[in-house]
Amino acid sequence: MTKKPIALRRWVLPGALLVVMAGSGFWWALTPQADTGNTTATQNQAPQKTAQHSGSTNHDAPAVNAINSPVAESRTPASLGPNPFAPSLQGTDIDGVLQADDNGQLIVNLEVRDFFDYFLSTVGEVSPETAIGQIQQMARQHLPESAAQQALALLDQYLDYKQASLAVMQTELDPARQHEPAYQLSALGNALAQLKGLRQQTFSPEAHQAFFGMEEAYSEYTLATLAIQQRTDLTDQGKQALVEWHRNQLPDTLKSTEQRLQASTQLHQERVLAVESATSPEAAGQRLTELGLDRQSVDGVVSYLQQQEAFQARFESFRNELQGSVAGGLVDAEQQQHRERLLQQYFQNEQEQTWARLKLLDQS
Repeated sequence: MTKKPIALRRWVLPGALLVVMAGSGFWWALTPQADTGNTTATQNQAPQKTAQHSGSTNHDAPAVNAINSPVAESRTPASLGPNPFAPSLQGTDIDGVLQADDNGQLIVNLEVRDFFDYFLSTVGEVSPETAIGQIQQMARQHLPESAAQQALALLDQYLDYKQASLAVMQTELDPARQHEPAYQLSALGNALAQLKGLRQQTFSPEAHQAFFGMEEAYSEYTLATLAIQQRTDLTDQGKQALVEWHRNQLPDTLKSTEQRLQASTQLHQERVLAVESATSPEAAGQRLTELGLDRQSVDGVVSYLQQQEAFQARFESFRNELQGSVAGGLVDAEQQQHRERLLQQYFQNEQEQTWARLKLLDQS
């Protein structure tokens, strides 16, 4: 079965903090999989609180640090099989897992949150009760009783958190200031603080760290880098030094991922610059080869640049002849007909003719 995860890791993608304006309120997207991303269990067809909860009576869900988790003895399966309860899950593996250690206790890590989100993401296709019922069934069928009760208690807490977090997501911005970068940054910081406080109130310290620790670390790092970029008293080198210092404060896993992203971005920028600054398509190809681009890609870039070079030469000839006809005193209707004949003469396909028309408009 092909893996098509529902919940992406929340901290490894660029653009980790975005403000999305909608009407008089705003929603905070910390990463592509943010707290707003899976609020459907409480936002779409919002059920009564009793329907949301798993029915567990134990709300003190112990947590185990994911790094030092014991070997799992019991776990939920990797797939729902060929006929999942919701159409959107067809052909997917379950994102996340519930598992118990050899003492029959739930192992609490980010995989538990991913597991919850995998099922809750189906609300809208199915009722909240159905999605939650599937989680209950999986926990009770595949985990020891103690671990199952802990998982369902943690699910109750997670649903409570998602319901309460909606108030933060719907905080209104000052319409007069909502487009000011400094105000947006301040509002983002306040929202992050409110969410972090809400998580601390809802979860045990261990569960809070397991579910949100990495995400919060990356969000706070991104918030700091955005603030640095807005500083007017720093040079570009000073800003870079401070960003690197903040990057070094990240947990090792995030730090190495961020370093890879930065290296990839830098290489991409170098390749763009190589194309922009090259004196010829062949020179661009040579530089791209030096920067590690594979031969097939280099050949494609060189071919494209050669085509653009040839198009530009034809366009200059076309434009010069067109300007000559204007100077010759043709009336508007004659000029239009003459331009169309020249377009077909100099450019053999409709796409190039369209580009030529656009360039004429740019230069008019």
